[in-house]
Amino acid sequence: MSHPSMIRGALACSLLGFGLNAAAQTPALFKDADLKLGEKLIAQHKCNQCHAQKWTDDGKAIYRPKGRVNTPALLQGMVERCSTQLNLSLFPEEVTAMAAVLNRDHYRFTQ
Repeated sequence: MSHPSMIRGALACSLLGFGLNAAAQTPALFKDADLKLGEKLIAQHKCNQCHAQKWTDDGKAIYRPKGRVNTPALLQGMVERCSTQLNLSLFPEEVTAMAAVLNRDHYRFTQ
């Protein structure tokens, strides 16, 4: 029978390994991105609502990893394009933060 402290230790190692694995799968472009800021900006600028007006599936149809946007840099460029077209005046780190959230939630690029 395993001792409770051994189980907690194994769980902690498992969770630590998961965190390292997730970090290793993050593209270098998004490595230091502020995900909380990206989430806040996506909500603040109502990105999902805008996409829902233009595309089907509540706006999620735009997220096609095998489509036109097929690299982290192109994803970041599309967020920049939206910022420019809508006069959002986002700073580069804000664009990166938003793109990193989109990557995490939809695209899942690893490099």
